[in-house]
Amino acid sequence: METMEKNKLFDKINSALNQVRPYLQADGGDISLIDITDDFVVKVKLTGACQGCPFSYQTLKSGVEQALIREVPEIKEVVSVDE
Repeated sequence: METMEKNKLFDKINSALNQVRPYLQADGGDISLIDITDDFVVKVKLTGACQGCPFSYQTLKSGVEQALIREVPEIKEVVSVDE
């Protein structure tokens, strides 16, 4: 993926994350965009109360992933990473 294309995707994804971020922050958590792979997998890091929460996978897949795919249809998947 070209740098300019990746930068545009980063901007679109960050914009979509800013729409779901208040819901995560309301429960004491947050989310950071870490990377986008060449095959359009978005890597994020859940922080705060979301990190290690038993419902974090469900939040990631049913909430964050669906919201991102709706806004940025190129995305294939959203995965959580630890850094």
